[in-house]
Amino acid sequence: MWAPISLSPLLLLLAHTARAHFHASHLAPLVALSSTALRTLHPYPFALLLAGALALHGLRKRSLSPSGAGAAFAVGYASLATPLSTFGWMLLVFYLLGSRATKVKAARKAELEDGHDPLKVGGYRVASQVFANSLLGAASSLLWRVLHSGELDPSHPTLSKFGARPFADGGAWCAVDLAPNGSAWSRTLVLLALGHYACCNADTLASELGILSRTPPRLITTFRPVPPGTNGGVTPLGTLLSLLGGALIGLVASLGLAFDNPACSTRGWETQLQLVALGAGAGLFGSLLDSLLGATLQRTLLSKERGKILTDLSDVGSHKEAKVVSGWDVLSNTQVNVVSSAVTAGLTAWVGSRL
Repeated sequence: MWAPISLSPLLLLLAHTARAHFHASHLAPLVALSSTALRTLHPYPFALLLAGALALHGLRKRSLSPSGAGAAFAVGYASLATPLSTFGWMLLVFYLLGSRATKVKAARKAELEDGHDPLKVGGYRVASQVFANSLLGAASSLLWRVLHSGELDPSHPTLSKFGARPFADGGAWCAVDLAPNGSAWSRTLVLLALGHYACCNADTLASELGILSRTPPRLITTFRPVPPGTNGGVTPLGTLLSLLGGALIGLVASLGLAFDNPACSTRGWETQLQLVALGAGAGLFGSLLDSLLGATLQRTLLSKERGKILTDLSDVGSHKEAKVVSGWDVLSNTQVNVVSSAVTAGLTAWVGSRL
């Protein structure tokens, strides 16, 4: 056991070290940047209202806990409050489609998994679950706004290092073009969000609808049959839905850019098809990676008494006859989602930068 440690001396030491090594002048560039932002920041009232409405709707329907609603409002506003609405469209399509998929045959799912409550067919997501499926996309949107909205002076030393370039008049340059016609950072951030939401959407559809497949799932590592709902279990239906779910996010991104960014609409079909293909690939890869992590680093328990798969919401202690179906107890379902979506987003941006 680790011995208890008093934090007070440690905090005092850190404070003394900070005073010794930092001077107020070191923060001048950040203060100047902040003051510029405060003078020119656009509030985006429609984004504020829409994010608030979605959070309240989820709270009222009890699909979101109070912390989940707060998180949903934060990521919703961050994604919608930007001149490039593509980020917001990807989030909205993922949210609406995922919510609908969760409700499909909820009673049947409740017979297969202990965590499904037919009286709460939308689930009851807390902040950590909301952030796991949207934080990276929202952060990409927020950073894109900082670099390209024109609200901050692009000649500022902090911003110029990252290639800040205003996205004025609806976009005189395509947001997914590389420099010199576009911006490498803009393309990277759009592709990060695309890969993230493609992975999350694919995994949600594969999990919520693939569990209803008439074909028994097989564990991705050994291909042996496993009960429906087993982490790492795959079916042809779930795999197909992963591909289509990712492609749909790519299509949403391409249509959003075509309507919101005139410079992208003049690129012909090549750019649009490229985004759809990247989305499809990200959806398939991300879902399979999620299954691989679930089969190995996420423990799946089966209640012998009820014949149900136990989830993170289950009271494992009340199931004395539970047996391990697969995996080690290393990661939770939320942690698996974070890892798979982050890896997929990074890989999508890396591949997309080389096309």
